[in-house]
Amino acid sequence: MSSATPKSNTILSPTRTTHRPPMHPNISNVVLGHLHIKPWYPSFYPEDMLGGRHADWLYVCQYCFRYSSEILKYSAHCKVCPLKDTPPPGRVVYAKGDYIIHELDGEHHKLYCQHLCLLSKLFLDTKSVFFDVATFLYYPLILRDPSASPAANPHGQVVGFFSKEKMSWDNNNVACILIFPPWQRRGLGQVLIAASYELGRREDRFGGPEKPLSQLGRKGYLNYWCGEVSRCLMKAPLKRTMTVKEISEATYIQLEDVVAALKEMDVLEQRKTGGGSIVVDKSKLRAWIERFEVEREALVDKDAFVENSEDEEESEEDG
Repeated sequence: MSSATPKSNTILSPTRTTHRPPMHPNISNVVLGHLHIKPWYPSFYPEDMLGGRHADWLYVCQYCFRYSSEILKYSAHCKVCPLKDTPPPGRVVYAKGDYIIHELDGEHHKLYCQHLCLLSKLFLDTKSVFFDVATFLYYPLILRDPSASPAANPHGQVVGFFSKEKMSWDNNNVACILIFPPWQRRGLGQVLIAASYELGRREDRFGGPEKPLSQLGRKGYLNYWCGEVSRCLMKAPLKRTMTVKEISEATYIQLEDVVAALKEMDVLEQRKTGGGSIVVDKSKLRAWIERFEVEREALVDKDAFVENSEDEEESEEDG
């Protein structure tokens, strides 16, 4: 079985708690389908299910994320899992090529979301909501792999997700975001971030991730903000004056995050206009885009988002 270990440039939880001692995993090894993964942090799996406070092995169904510390029970479940040959629960909100994103209401898909959260905690330092999922929406990213084994679900594999509060007083569009280790370093985290902003735009939710950001979370979001801001500026006519507010409105990225992106790219000139506006050096901007191989096209296709029909009913799924 293949093994996955932490990567230095992977997006994990967007928020962090500082000055805490390191926490050691309470599970040594996780089997997800045919993959062997080494956890990074402890999770809150019930001790009676683990056989104690620590388990050497945990077997997790790759379809519904049910779990067992006993391989025979796990194998028996996988053969009859109701999600083995069907799409993951929830409604499709995005479908483009090999990428599909579903939306799940934690209130209607409680058990699935709880299992998803418990697995994700093994790779997230600060995630705290595991059982009270009713106030959150979940957006799993499903990857369809044409080269997958015949035993794989024909509808694809959930490789990560983001969640958000149904009602956020700070207008946050992400509460938690994660790509599972075996699928990291493929740009999939950027796809989820882009989808969170586009969904926020459609809901008129002008915001960003929960803050403060962790070091890794900030790195991932800066990559996204810089890419979006650079695309916005390159599309602007030559010598066109744009305010930070106009860039923010065009990209749906908050003002302070636009400023952070401009500083990160180091494309600002020392001089200012007569009105005190900052000036972007487009030659520096082009050089930055070439250096980091920024795509001209957006990370997600706006036309690939699926509107929710009023008469569509989500089926209640509890396993």
